[in-house]
Amino acid sequence: MPDSSTKKDWLHEAILRIEADFCRSVDTHLIPLPIPTYSAHGIDLYLKDESTHPTGSLKHRLARSLFLYALCNNWLCKGKTVIEASSGSTAISEAYFASLIGLPFIAVMPKTTSSEKIERVEFYGGRCHLVDSSIEMYKSAQELAIQTGGHYMDQFTYAERATDWRGNNNIAQSIYTQMSLERSPIPKWIVMGAGTGGTCATIGRYIRYQRHESQICVADPEGSVFLDYFETHNPNLSSNGSRIEGIGRPRPEASFIPSLIDRMIRVNDVDSIAAMRILSNILGRKVGPSTGTNFIAMLKLANELKQKNIRGSILSLLCDSGDRYLNTYHDENWANEQFGDCSSATKTLNQLMQAN
Repeated sequence: MPDSSTKKDWLHEAILRIEADFCRSVDTHLIPLPIPTYSAHGIDLYLKDESTHPTGSLKHRLARSLFLYALCNNWLCKGKTVIEASSGSTAISEAYFASLIGLPFIAVMPKTTSSEKIERVEFYGGRCHLVDSSIEMYKSAQELAIQTGGHYMDQFTYAERATDWRGNNNIAQSIYTQMSLERSPIPKWIVMGAGTGGTCATIGRYIRYQRHESQICVADPEGSVFLDYFETHNPNLSSNGSRIEGIGRPRPEASFIPSLIDRMIRVNDVDSIAAMRILSNILGRKVGPSTGTNFIAMLKLANELKQKNIRGSILSLLCDSGDRYLNTYHDENWANEQFGDCSSATKTLNQLMQAN
């Protein structure tokens, strides 16, 4: 059995490798969205492009924080298997960090997870354990941790507490630094979807800590219980879960904290897919479906500001690249089978953005 000094040496090296990865990674870009009907009224829309992280999504930040949190709590050691319940992006990022510090990794994922995400987990040396539905992930992950003597990372519990919300170059601090020279530097609204709720918690706490006037709006897809939980605070809610990968949950999660959220907007799946396609055309590159969900809420809020003749900025997150969904959400036949024809929703959204 390794002595305490050997264990500490491994721990120090693991933390150093993760911190070195952070130093090698530049900050993500802030992209203005050129939509004349809003900008003419003094309303500016922005996307913070989280797809440029080394593992291609917003979840790179979360995975880094979770690994550092687990290491500093002495939950990980040399050779210990890391297990996570994830619909894809967190699993990819955690597989990357597990590989970085030489630990085995198992992702417990629904069978409906896109093949591109499964392949990325395997690319980083991880193994995918597929279950029938998202509600089964939790129990299966816990059982695998017991069977392997491993550590269940449990993003849904620890996401909101693993990140330093006061600053330390977190996503909230980065947003306000990058917005500082824009014509409306303090956003009226910051819009995001919720998977764990950890990013909402980080940004919501930072806003209050810095005494900003910004408000948080969460766009919640069909099938998720988060909006109902926000309204009722009933911890026993359950559903079949969201069909928009990465956001929305079939049950309330420990890291989802309603008191940090100012407003929630329900978004229909067909609208998410239509917005994903429109936004991909605006940017000249494909975005994922959860970014489409965010975009719907941005447009709704922008139109409300326009109707009230209020100037200001609205910011959201480009969560991941659409290249992860080429065989699913960006495949028209697949999308039509899953969600129905999105052409009517696409037409309505285009008209909305062209209105004076």
